[in-house]
Amino acid sequence: MSVMFLPLRLIPLPVQCVVMSSVLDLAFSRDANLNEHLDGLNGKVFRIHVTDTNAVMFLGFKSGRAWVHADCSDEVDVRIEATTAGFARMCFAKEDPDDLVFQQVLKLSGDSESMLRFKKLLAAADLDWERELRAIFGDFFGIRVAKAAHALVAAEAKLSSASKAVVQDCLTDMQTPNADRLQAWQAGVEQLSHQVSKLKGKTTRLEHRVDALSPQDK
Repeated sequence: MSVMFLPLRLIPLPVQCVVMSSVLDLAFSRDANLNEHLDGLNGKVFRIHVTDTNAVMFLGFKSGRAWVHADCSDEVDVRIEATTAGFARMCFAKEDPDDLVFQQVLKLSGDSESMLRFKKLLAAADLDWERELRAIFGDFFGIRVAKAAHALVAAEAKLSSASKAVVQDCLTDMQTPNADRLQAWQAGVEQLSHQVSKLKGKTTRLEHRVDALSPQDK
């Protein structure tokens, strides 16, 4: 997920896998407290799909180590899908994966137990992608990737904000009621409904009086 923030079409997928594998292996091997989490994921395979570039990678665990390959014939336990910006938000902006799933930025499917174990591993590792990239590949590479990732997240946020503004402008042009106007309309409808109910009551009483009249009175 680390090199997703460079022009992916210029970077061969096997190279992306090497970078990602190196970062995860270093981060997970540094802390012995992660061994329990790694053992729980032994033999599990995660399919990672970057939807806007259509890149697919496979993340797996074996003997307490993480590996990332471009191809895998093993059965997939969990499928993870997001755009480049979605993965940037999770890895570099450190947004909560649960929030991203709720917002449908991140899509998960497959074995729920494996998902939970993986989430616990990431939380326990507190992975800092920029730090790990700089440690393995040097400051120049690590800083460039981090800056590109944060720029991508900022651009998506700006685009989202602009889109909401455009929609709101369109609704205003269509004279769609805002919250205050809608509340006033609702109050008016309730008052009208009350008046109609009173009128129905009077009409019903009048009908009963008419029915009670004798034929001569009518």
